[in-house]
Amino acid sequence: MEYVTRIVIIGGGPGGYEAALVAAQLGAEVTVVDCDGLGGASVLTDCVPSKTLIATAEVMTTFDSSYEELGIIVADDTPPMEQAARVVGVDLGKVNRRVKRLALAQSHDITASVTRAGARVMRGRGRLEGMQALDGSRKVVVRAADGSEETLTADAVLIATGGHPRELPDALPDGERILNWTQVYDLNELPEELIVVGSGVTGAEFAGAYQALGSRVTLVSSRDRVLPGEDPDAAAVLEDVFRRRGMNVMGRSRAQSAKRVGDRVEVTLSDGRVITGSHCLMAVGAVPNSAGMGLEDAGVRLRESGHIWTDKVSRTTAPGVYAAGDVTGVFALASVAAMQGRIAMYHFLGDAVAPLNLKTVSSNVFTDPEIATVGYTQADVDGGKIDARVVKLPLLRNPRAKMQGIRDGFVKIFCRPGTGIVVGGVVVAPRASELIHPISIAVDNNLTVEQIANAFTVYPSLSGSIAEVARQLHTRKETAEG
Repeated sequence: MEYVTRIVIIGGGPGGYEAALVAAQLGAEVTVVDCDGLGGASVLTDCVPSKTLIATAEVMTTFDSSYEELGIIVADDTPPMEQAARVVGVDLGKVNRRVKRLALAQSHDITASVTRAGARVMRGRGRLEGMQALDGSRKVVVRAADGSEETLTADAVLIATGGHPRELPDALPDGERILNWTQVYDLNELPEELIVVGSGVTGAEFAGAYQALGSRVTLVSSRDRVLPGEDPDAAAVLEDVFRRRGMNVMGRSRAQSAKRVGDRVEVTLSDGRVITGSHCLMAVGAVPNSAGMGLEDAGVRLRESGHIWTDKVSRTTAPGVYAAGDVTGVFALASVAAMQGRIAMYHFLGDAVAPLNLKTVSSNVFTDPEIATVGYTQADVDGGKIDARVVKLPLLRNPRAKMQGIRDGFVKIFCRPGTGIVVGGVVVAPRASELIHPISIAVDNNLTVEQIANAFTVYPSLSGSIAEVARQLHTRKETAEG
């Protein structure tokens, strides 16, 4: 009888379900242990819901900012004295019902795909039991919601349990007025005055979305600027757009506490100032779901932050135990989690595998405009980590942008001085998440600016700016060599 490799995956997010599909395809016996529904936070409470909400906000922003310039006339019965009143509104309850419906449908589709591939899906919470057995196997105990337990034997275990919103002791969410990002989809009415604490990716995305939907938004940032981890030119563009649209952006302002006072929320800053609003969204980072899983007793090393240490092929310090996704703290992106999960299965099951290369990862901030990046960054260049030439071209010079009334944004490309090989790029534009792909291909395949410049682009198109930047870099290369 042929032996079948047994794989147990704890966590059904992108890292878990993508790994399950690969392992099943390679002939393993796969069990996915999950407590919330396949897709994980990415599908149920994070990426899919937030981007669905943002899609509605995007329509609102496009309409509000462009319809007059584009010559669109909106006729309504607003009294003459109130003509400046908002013509388009939003039913947040309806938006959120759609958000939840789409998230659930996506989760069901993923479950169907995983089951169809031949994997078993178990509802419950998994934990490792003890060290590796003499035969190399591992024990995973699955605890169901009713308290019953089942022990599984696995040749390899993948931990892909994700993370959950970080909470401040003096600003605990109540799900009604003080919220974390998993609770905003329960709102039936648009917050009149929303205070967003945290100006990282999550905070910036929600602040921009609710501003577009019609809330008066105050964004509290403990740093000098919004999106401190992103390209500084891109962050400056976004902050300028936020302020121009009426957002109150408070830099160098650390929130110390948040409390309800009747139907209001008071947020106290570390310098003693108090700001008030109808609602407060806490977006102050995430905590890995690694506690209570028997990891350290099983030989899995954790970092001080609670994240699981992994190498470039997703191995932990415990033989036969791999980890993927937000629980590793490598890069909090669904695409990276999925790649880590696939790499883990390819590695354990003996298939060809390339180690994780974070310098080819493309990411996107779903604000308006969007900010997409790939490869080496401005900080890498400024800090001397890599020698690169840089050209940045504002979208204002792009004919398609002019036609569409797009004023904000740019394309920036980094290339090596001698060879012209593209090593990174930034796009700030509507749908930058789509425009970054040709630069990602260039970075991943070591293409040169000459190759990018010589490829045909549609005229007029926003992607034409990518070719134009490449041409400028190519011209500068020739000048430097001449």
